[in-house]
Amino acid sequence: MPESGSGSIARPGRRIGALLIDYAAATVIATAFFGYDQFALPAEAGLTMFAPMMVFALLQVLFIPTIGGSPGHRILGMRLQLAGGGWVGLWRPIVRTLLLLVVIPAVVWDADQRGLHDKAAGTVLLRA
Repeated sequence: MPESGSGSIARPGRRIGALLIDYAAATVIATAFFGYDQFALPAEAGLTMFAPMMVFALLQVLFIPTIGGSPGHRILGMRLQLAGGGWVGLWRPIVRTLLLLVVIPAVVWDADQRGLHDKAAGTVLLRA
């Protein structure tokens, strides 16, 4: 893979930006459809406090196999593919998303700046 430009591994700035876009979209959708109140106390919120996270996971699992990345990835010019190239399939986005929700695998990178969630799923996030 090239060091920079199209086809290179996406760097942390873009990845974090995409994550913020996706989570903001998930929060807006959760607020609109599930009555999520970001200012409610945990005892008052009940299960709705997990609504943004569930919507975030759904966005990831739906959009990665269909458009090659989450909406945030695509907006910031990235795409997800197998480490060897090709379509990610259906189960890899699920594994990747579950690990992303745990957070720790997403913030631990290897020398190539691939998160552990990508390594476990056998995927790589590239600049488009």
